[in-house]
Amino acid sequence: MTTPRTGAEELGDPELSGTQVAEPGAVTIVVPTFNESGNIRELLRRITESVPARLPCEVLFVDDSTDDTPDVIRGAAQDCPFPVDVLHRDTPVGGLGGAVVEGIRKAGSDWIVVMDADLQHPPALVPELVAAGEGAGADLVVASRYIRGGSRAGLAGGYRIAVSRGATWLTKALFPRRLRGISDPMSGFFAIRRSVVTADELKPLGYKILLELAVRCRPERVAEVPFVFQDRFAGESKSTAREGMRFLGHLVGLRTALPMARMIAFGLIGLTGFVPNLLGLHLLTGAGMHYLPAEILANQFGVAWNFLLIEVLLFRDRRRHRHWADRTGRFALLANADLLLRIPLIALFVARLGMAVLPATALALLTTFVVRFAATEALVYLPRRRGAPRTAQTDAPVGT
Repeated sequence: MTTPRTGAEELGDPELSGTQVAEPGAVTIVVPTFNESGNIRELLRRITESVPARLPCEVLFVDDSTDDTPDVIRGAAQDCPFPVDVLHRDTPVGGLGGAVVEGIRKAGSDWIVVMDADLQHPPALVPELVAAGEGAGADLVVASRYIRGGSRAGLAGGYRIAVSRGATWLTKALFPRRLRGISDPMSGFFAIRRSVVTADELKPLGYKILLELAVRCRPERVAEVPFVFQDRFAGESKSTAREGMRFLGHLVGLRTALPMARMIAFGLIGLTGFVPNLLGLHLLTGAGMHYLPAEILANQFGVAWNFLLIEVLLFRDRRRHRHWADRTGRFALLANADLLLRIPLIALFVARLGMAVLPATALALLTTFVVRFAATEALVYLPRRRGAPRTAQTDAPVGT
């Protein structure tokens, strides 16, 4: 990427930031795009007007578009006083969040500012984000809609407002320590020091990259500046119900990154499997089947349900290590072996340890659960030791 130009000694227009601080080495503005050709020229025009000439600046578009957005970027770049580059991805792995990670890998500046291309994030705030970070000695500066002076005015309709607030509440409830000091973890507009980001640790899924950075990179000092969420300048929003489901899956993946948390989630998923199991048993016995073969068959309904939830929520990022048929067979084998192991264990606890049937059953359930979790993780979802891993599954492109 083109080396950003050098600047003078101080950053910050007092009218913009109200403070003057030592200027950082440079700032890279990373803009992920998906079919945003109608916004590019206006975005670059506003960045040119907003960023002081003495602030070393470069703009990097990471593009997943299927339209002429890359060509529009190259054309508009010719009129800019700072370097502008575009990285087009033919395979948009990780969606918009993956695009941001690619931009972070390419950036060589002290500060990285991430913003959308649709002008709902005002470019005029870029200098203030960097100035606030330098002034406070912060590693991360978040543009927040939920502190005094901020507003979510550009969110269209009560539904999107409710979804945004609900997602904010949920993420802060799940990560109270890691999101301390961040009032708007759903913001897509922020500045972060390049030195605190380890791109290889990031596993983005969809568009909420700030949450990913805050949880996995753990910046020590966080600052916030208020911003008013603007109306989209051109084009259509890429926010869909499908993206909402990807976001929920991402939350589960982040929350279950530690083995103990994964085991708890595994147990909770297992509990939900009783519903299809009991429903299947009711239907089969109601049709006249004997309860023993009916229970064996009904157990498969619960196994299938648990497998689907575990695939989508718990081990999504490990599915590429084995073919789906291989994973399905191994999971089913382990789940049904659980039944065969549980009965001898109960008999052993009762006969050898003198336990009553009820506590013996509970202990057997706990024992087989721990063994099943460890076996599932080790035999179904850990990478193969020999041979090249299978090609990673790709995500559909998403945009800003």
